[in-house]
Amino acid sequence: MDLRAIDESATTSLCGECDVIVVNYNAGELLLACVASAFAAGAARVIVVDNNSHDDSLVRLERIHAGDDKLEVVRNAANLGFAVACNQGARLSEATNLFFLNPDAVLEANAMDRLLLALRSSPEIGMVGGFLCNPDGSEQAGGRRVFPTPRRAFMRAFGLSRLSMFFPSVLSDFLLHKEPLPSTPTVVEAISGACMLVKREAIESVGLWDEEYFLHCEDLDWCMRFHQAGWSVLFVPDAQVMHVFGGCSRHRPYFVEWHKHLGFLRFYRKFFRRKYPAILWISVVIGVWFRFSLMVLRHATSRFKNASNL
Repeated sequence: MDLRAIDESATTSLCGECDVIVVNYNAGELLLACVASAFAAGAARVIVVDNNSHDDSLVRLERIHAGDDKLEVVRNAANLGFAVACNQGARLSEATNLFFLNPDAVLEANAMDRLLLALRSSPEIGMVGGFLCNPDGSEQAGGRRVFPTPRRAFMRAFGLSRLSMFFPSVLSDFLLHKEPLPSTPTVVEAISGACMLVKREAIESVGLWDEEYFLHCEDLDWCMRFHQAGWSVLFVPDAQVMHVFGGCSRHRPYFVEWHKHLGFLRFYRKFFRRKYPAILWISVVIGVWFRFSLMVLRHATSRFKNASNL
């Protein structure tokens, strides 16, 4: 199948088989643009699961879509975490395909069509992701990657992956956005939970998101479980999705970094702990918390500089 030659009638029917699930937390104006792009793409339904936002994003959303039975909003009384909220949305959907989309992401024209065609192009494909780009059009890190093994994580935590151009086989990173962009849909090990279109039959085979993750690394976990169950994960380069990175979390940097690093440790412990010597596991733990300390220092320095400039 030529995924570039989109047949309009075919993609319209495919979009009718897809529900979009958006987990919201104080996304503000970004949520409105995200939901609008999902409906414009032809989503059968949009399910917004709100993790106790304190802004007016839900009020504004429901005002715009008043009386629209294709929009369903779930209001959680507390922030239950990304994975729990994704599962809440998944359980409310009966669609053939479920599209998990961040509230700070906007689907470009034909992006959902191309993703759906790629997902349906082969029976072993269980999950596809698009080309995540920054507002300036440049590719964003994380949209395509290999699994962050303990060795790769150690190299990245201590900055050694910056030397990968000299020793690629030893110091390679797990992010692939600096690699040449493929011209056609390509099998990868992992994509980003910011834009993840999944077959229902694959979810029934693999299971839902691991709710022990609160924020970050739950997408890597799901990709790993898909891989272990024999499902392919596909990166679709011509399905463009503009993503305002950190649009919902930039005001809580320490909270986000804490849970991100806890997520990394859970991921390594779950999939790699028994495969590597204890000394390497200790090195990974040290590397993860060393990186966390650097992130805290960076955010603190940035806040101090901003305060000094006022």
